[in-house]
Amino acid sequence: MADPTDYPEHRLGLQRDNGFLDVRFEHHDRTRPVHVAHRAPCRMLFPRQEPDEPLLGVFITTSGGTAGGDALRISVEACRGATATVTSQAAEKIYPSLGAPSRLSFGLRVEAGAALEWLPRETILFDNARLERRVDLDVAPGGSLLALDLTVFGRLARGERFTAGALHDVWRVRRGGRLAWADALSLSGDIAAQIASPAGFGGATAAGLALLVADDAAAWVDEARARLARGSSRAGATLVGGVLVARALGAEPAHVRRDLTDLVSWLRAARSGHPARMPRFWSI
Repeated sequence: MADPTDYPEHRLGLQRDNGFLDVRFEHHDRTRPVHVAHRAPCRMLFPRQEPDEPLLGVFITTSGGTAGGDALRISVEACRGATATVTSQAAEKIYPSLGAPSRLSFGLRVEAGAALEWLPRETILFDNARLERRVDLDVAPGGSLLALDLTVFGRLARGERFTAGALHDVWRVRRGGRLAWADALSLSGDIAAQIASPAGFGGATAAGLALLVADDAAAWVDEARARLARGSSRAGATLVGGVLVARALGAEPAHVRRDLTDLVSWLRAARSGHPARMPRFWSI
């Protein structure tokens, strides 16, 4: 790993963020956030939720995105009996870097008898962005986690593509402390060629991932495949280590977003009786 003092951001004396957010949900007659600790630019708000929805936490970065050299750590824990949804206020923007990576670390822990939905908005990689992200999910038997991740390769509305920079993305899912699923993606060098390659992303401008970590995950795989097959993106679902893993690629980010959010909306309604919709911040 490179010495942080070697990066231009450090030599130029640029201010960089080193923030964190720790949240713990517990159930006492209803689900409540019993512990919330944070350091700028990280915040979590708890807006009033519809009566038929679980408690909603909205993650915010007051900086509006992350730049090279920033480091953010987010930890969310759902204790026994708690039911909560966490989303983000807006898309997470990863700005161009002078050399240092943006580092994001997410740790989600769900105890037995708890249910957590992790449904943040998409991550947009600007050209020349450098992102190192690690996502660790630990779900106890009897617990449930529904998670969604969308990544967009460039500011497409500006005609910009993610062609240079770096992306290193690592996911780990544990069930009762034992590794159930692991995934890692690394893009660097000629990123445009890697995204365009049929053996890579086949020219996709967006990629998405949905995970269901729960005791009954296997029961939903066949219907998940059928629903994704009717969508507009290249998508599929499988079961790995007892985890339902759904992926989608598309030339239009809107297609990837629609196919996976439709799947997630159906899953939350079919499994938990929640409305078949995404958190309202997805429509803002």
